[in-house]
Amino acid sequence: MTRNELRQIIANGVWKQNTSLVQILGLCPLLAVTTNLVNGAMLSLATIVVMAMSGAAIASLRNLIPHEIRIPVFILIVAALVTIVDLLFNANLHDLYLVLGIFIPLIVTNCIVLARVEAYAAKNPPLQSIFDGIFMGTGMLWTLSLLGGLRELIGRGTLFSGIDMVFPGLQPLQLLPDDYPGLLLAMLPPGAFIVLGCLIAWKNWVEARAAARNQRRTPEPVSAAGCH
Repeated sequence: MTRNELRQIIANGVWKQNTSLVQILGLCPLLAVTTNLVNGAMLSLATIVVMAMSGAAIASLRNLIPHEIRIPVFILIVAALVTIVDLLFNANLHDLYLVLGIFIPLIVTNCIVLARVEAYAAKNPPLQSIFDGIFMGTGMLWTLSLLGGLRELIGRGTLFSGIDMVFPGLQPLQLLPDDYPGLLLAMLPPGAFIVLGCLIAWKNWVEARAAARNQRRTPEPVSAAGCH
């Protein structure tokens, strides 16, 4: 794998083909889990692990899997890996496991995972598939973390609520005054839709500005003078 291929994988996963802001996949966990930054980040990390391992497994076996039964086999592989992650969460992060609930097992049916193993891992070597899974998951990680952080800040005035479930002894940051009443809408699914829409609009605005700057930097072609 060349450096340019790695750069393209990183750019596609983190920004250009961001699963949450461009492909709009995995809306169920995206809207339900991101009531705070910690929940969104930890579910994303679990998804990254599953995507990287499933990409490696399916890329290694892609020439052995009959085309007609590829989808059931992909689901079987992903389900086995999700079960491992689910058991690890239950054993080591039990309080967080209870909070995330059904959304860890539901990684099996997450469109982000199945779409990438079908579109990329089934057609590329294992190393590229591992990096593709990692950086597609990284795009989900920063998006869900930002979405959860914004909802938590607007809704409660805090950041890192629930961090003690991951690192015992740490406490959330109270960024707004203690008497801040909070905005209930931000903590409900409609608030998640609104914040997600704002993030999508922000990304489109950033890309439009970048395209406009590139257009201004590109010199206009000089027309050839006519012969008389």
